[in-house]
Amino acid sequence: MRDLMQQGERRFGRVNWLGLYTLAAREVTRFWVVWTQTLLAPLVTAGLFLLIFNIAIGPRRGDVMGVPFLTFLAPGILMMTVIQNAFANTSSSVVIAKVQGNIVDTLMPPLSAFEQVLGYLAGGVARGLLVALAIGAALALVLGIVPQHPFFALAFIVLGGAFMGALGLVAGVYANKFDQMAAITNFIVTPLAFLSGTFYSVEALPPVLNRITHANPVFYLIDGLRYGVIGVSDSSPWLGLAACSAATTAVCLLAWRMFATGYRLKA
Repeated sequence: MRDLMQQGERRFGRVNWLGLYTLAAREVTRFWVVWTQTLLAPLVTAGLFLLIFNIAIGPRRGDVMGVPFLTFLAPGILMMTVIQNAFANTSSSVVIAKVQGNIVDTLMPPLSAFEQVLGYLAGGVARGLLVALAIGAALALVLGIVPQHPFFALAFIVLGGAFMGALGLVAGVYANKFDQMAAITNFIVTPLAFLSGTFYSVEALPPVLNRITHANPVFYLIDGLRYGVIGVSDSSPWLGLAACSAATTAVCLLAWRMFATGYRLKA
């Protein structure tokens, strides 16, 4: 018995790689087995956004920041889809487990709070990357848009998945019911995605709204990906990397703290 207890002890510098892999694999499998809902549906939705905006205002809108409107719009739609899916993956996993009463299956194994957060995030980031890959391939085939700065494009996609995946963990831990989760999605996540330069350049905003938008981490995710894909942006991509890294670290630490203390997880 003592040997088993020692095996379960958490020590600084030790990682339960098997447990971490198992949790990450479970989170990836969750969305992979229903790929038509989690991967194909976002691709169709992104395509519909681009089609509708192009038909409605594309011909009259003209160029934005020196590029055609549809080309300007595509990276914003891509990032918006990535962050929404990363958030949905982690938040739904936690809140469903809480509602069904099987969250204990994740809390009981010898996994530290860090390993639990990392395992959940692996699923959110993986789903975001696969969605980005699907939409990116469609953009290349249909519109001929290929990343001009692949490093920045990949970095911002990973940061976007990690940031919103961690935010999904925070929301999932906080919410005890599906209607609470829906409220967080409708009143926090959706406005963050829509009001951050997805469909427009923030230079067109009044000064006050421009400053407010620059305080939104999602703005830097969208703007950074736009630079990575088409080479234009409203701000420095290096500033965006710094801002997104800081925001992601802060939200990950909050999620870790929630799991470490058992906030709204343990009766």
